[in-house]
Amino acid sequence: MKTHLEEKGVIFVGSTDGLKDHPEIFRKWFGKVIPTSDNKFSALNSAAFSGGSFIYVPPGVKLEQPLQAYFRINAENFGQFERTLIIADEGSELTYMEGCTAPKFETATLHSAVVELIAMPGAKIQYITVQNWSSNVFNLVTKRAMAHEEAEVRWIDCNIGSRLTMKYPGVILKGRKARGEVLSIALANDGQHQDTGAKMIHAADETTSNVISKSISIGKGRSTYRGLIKIPKHLSNCKNNTECDALLINSNSRTDTYPAIVVQGNHNSVQHEASVSKVSAEQIFYMRQRGIPEVDAVSLSVNGFVNDLTREFPMEYSVELKRLIELEMEGSVG
Repeated sequence: MKTHLEEKGVIFVGSTDGLKDHPEIFRKWFGKVIPTSDNKFSALNSAAFSGGSFIYVPPGVKLEQPLQAYFRINAENFGQFERTLIIADEGSELTYMEGCTAPKFETATLHSAVVELIAMPGAKIQYITVQNWSSNVFNLVTKRAMAHEEAEVRWIDCNIGSRLTMKYPGVILKGRKARGEVLSIALANDGQHQDTGAKMIHAADETTSNVISKSISIGKGRSTYRGLIKIPKHLSNCKNNTECDALLINSNSRTDTYPAIVVQGNHNSVQHEASVSKVSAEQIFYMRQRGIPEVDAVSLSVNGFVNDLTREFPMEYSVELKRLIELEMEGSVG
């Protein structure tokens, strides 16, 4: 795709190459959405980053094919500091997909990424992540976008594996009629904690945000939704919808929800919905009576629970995601 992208004026290189070859763009936006002082992990990443993607899409260019990257941790006692910076100029559109994985080691490894997205007026960015970490990985990342006037940013996020994941993709809705959306799936198995959520900061009139989170806890796994919605009092005609659904597979599974919604002013609309449920014994019984083994029946039930979100993934990612869920379910019943 490189020749095709170059013809359109699109820059798609590693972050180090982006800094070296395109400093006039890279330096202008580096650290502007997520300052170095934002948290200790963003400071560490800013000092030691290597790898990651740098993308710039010129005004009016709409990419039909998604851009893809793959990150893998290959060594013990390893720290991976991915730095991704994506700029969609005025009226442009792109979809970016990344996959992350790591083989299992005896010692802990760290993935500490910083991802900054800038959607200029009228631009659209869709950022898709499928992470399948081994159980020794600490996945502590900072991901944030800035959406200018009438721009749209969508985070579609799937988190499987890791010892601990702390990830809260956010959108600063800076321009009038900007839109932000986070769709996330988290699956926590034995010894794992998926602490995920979203942040939507409304900073202009007529901005809209949507957060849909689905989590699955297996065995003694723990899932947590942690979100922040903020609408200051001087804004009007802002809208937010937040949905948090959790599914417990076993009696020892755990889920927690910590939504923070701060809304001021008289002309804004917010709605929040949360549900916690266990796998339906009646549904499993129904499928087993038709010759479906119990493990397969539970997998079908779980895939049905996340089906609305998996349809948002491209076809090959959706198929892979369903297979990953099936693998996680093996040995979880009984």
